Amino acid sequence: MLRKIFGGSKKQPIDIDDIDKEKLPRHVAVIMDGNGRWAKGQGLLRTAGHAAGVKTLKRILRLADDIGIEALTVYAFSTENWKRPKEEVDFLLSLFSEYLAKELAEMHEKKVRIKFIGDRTGFSEKLQNEMANAEELMKNNGGILFTIAANYGGRDEILRAAKLLAKDTDANIDSLTEADFEKYLDTFGAPPVDLVIRTSGEMRLSNFLLWQAAYAEFWYTNTPWPDFSEREFIEAIKEFAARNRRFGGV
Repeated sequence: MLRKIFGGSKKQPIDIDDIDKEKLPRHVAVIMDGNGRWAKGQGLLRTAGHAAGVKTLKRILRLADDIGIEALTVYAFSTENWKRPKEEVDFLLSLFSEYLAKELAEMHEKKVRIKFIGDRTGFSEKLQNEMANAEELMKNNGGILFTIAANYGGRDEILRAAKLLAKDTDANIDSLTEADFEKYLDTFGAPPVDLVIRTSGEMRLSNFLLWQAAYAEFWYTNTPWPDFSEREFIEAIKEFAARNRRFGGV
């Protein structure tokens, strides 16, 4: 029996037992937007918004695991985020490291399998080691695949994959398939993205999972990420289940 969750300002319980498990998205990707704007609206520094966003992420990961979603991928730090003020970038990276230190044991206990995608070479050796150690610790876990996109950009990923494929293959270029190419993507082994959720009112993909989201459904909300609730996540899942996915067919 799935648990009841609480969401919204009135904290009314939401019964998630009525979700059709046959229509669940296998892979949900989330663009966690609006941390800075949320903080500004609260009269706080932008960094406070990022800290609040981490708490939301913990709740949503737990819920996704509870309802049986196979994979959750979140956009934590893009290749373009280096353009932000140094103080904010430094805080984000320290928060990233702190998140791993605090949450690793609980995620491992819950059988979460963690993976990081993106170009890690842009990070400190310490952070790279923390990422690798987390992956190694949880590589055999059988729970939800939790992927964190860090220093990630969809175009960068495709370019890196193309370079690796060009170096490795001796085959006739005309014989290569999409499946051959996908083996070189950061996300190899994960199911295709079924649903992309973006918070805070923006309605664009922002260089996120360009290949993987080719046939994804999209769901947008004006709610900034720190205020994004379990209730809204369930709304997105139920709306996804009600859509008719034709994949180019009739």
